[in-house]
Amino acid sequence: MSIDSLNWKILKCLQKNARQPNTEVGRQVGISSPAVSERIKKMEDSGVINGYFTIVSPFEAGYQFKAIITLRAFMGKLKPFLEIVKTYDEVLNCYRITGNENIVMEVVLKNQKHLEIFIDQLIVYGETKTQIVLSHVVKNNALKPLK
Repeated sequence: MSIDSLNWKILKCLQKNARQPNTEVGRQVGISSPAVSERIKKMEDSGVINGYFTIVSPFEAGYQFKAIITLRAFMGKLKPFLEIVKTYDEVLNCYRITGNENIVMEVVLKNQKHLEIFIDQLIVYGETKTQIVLSHVVKNNALKPLK
């Protein structure tokens, strides 16, 4: 599906606030609410829009640490790790990447002891590097049209 300029305007509105009514989106982009609904449905059906979700603050939910952990998998351990990582509650995001490491994960942890226990689970699969996140510089930035 090609995304025209009107669809990009709709996406911009939804990325700011996906809960706003279609009438408000229509007002902002200059079309009717039914036209907005139809365009959103087409973008959902084609996979342009993958879903809607709530962002929960890990710190307000009781987690003390957010960390970025990279893993360089041992020989023969990457495929088993790709399956087991899906079961870890601590992992918010996990990417398979190029370079010296195979995996980068964004994780949340209750405390320092929890970090130690989690790393102990990972080292069976490979060599890890951990960085503690101090703050967000860019957070949930909206996707913009290609130039």
